Amino acid sequence: SVAGVLVPQSWLDEGEENRKTLQEYEVGARYYAFGGAAASGSDQANSLSQAHRNAAVMTGVSLDDLDDFWGNLFPQMFDVSDKTKFPPVFGSNHADYLAAGPLKEDWTKPCPREWTFEERREKCISFQEAIYGTERLARLEAIKKAVDPQFIFNCVNCVGNNLPEATKSGDEKDEEPSPAEPEPLLGNSSDEPSGASFVSSFVAAISATAVYSLINAI
Repeated sequence: SVAGVLVPQSWLDEGEENRKTLQEYEVGARYYAFGGAAASGSDQANSLSQAHRNAAVMTGVSLDDLDDFWGNLFPQMFDVSDKTKFPPVFGSNHADYLAAGPLKEDWTKPCPREWTFEERREKCISFQEAIYGTERLARLEAIKKAVDPQFIFNCVNCVGNNLPEATKSGDEKDEEPSPAEPEPLLGNSSDEPSGASFVSSFVAAISATAVYSLINAI
């Protein structure tokens, strides 16, 4: 099991010693789909983290080696001066489902894999925050709540999946008040939906799916 760490170009440029250090941590091949205008070609309306744009490579780090990574490499590679803003570290496409950030109270300590999901949720930087960073994740979660307040589109480790609203049971959701039923149109006593109504519903569903895909795209 590995975590895809986004290695900053600026850190590699500091010297040959850093490049040698990286080789000691790597597991498997590097991912090189970076460079060019990726660092600046953004309208600021997408989910891709700045760490992804600034990366030289994405490399696999074994989850068994994360203790050493969080304690040594992480503070060298990323700005950890503001303890209220965890930086984006992982690339979302190649992050193991068990990957998580470090302990919330100590960023130099890994999240124990033997903990339950409840313990990890309470005490560790989440999978999502380790990918998007604190600030960008907050914006994406706000969009998620506005577009899909009932969390109909919910997948493991996607944006919003770890929020309390997403983990409610079906019974709890059923107990929430639903919008009032609209009054029937005059002259239409049929219980069957009209063709226009069906098309509108279909278009709305497609639009919601497209927006959701944009939120979780990189």
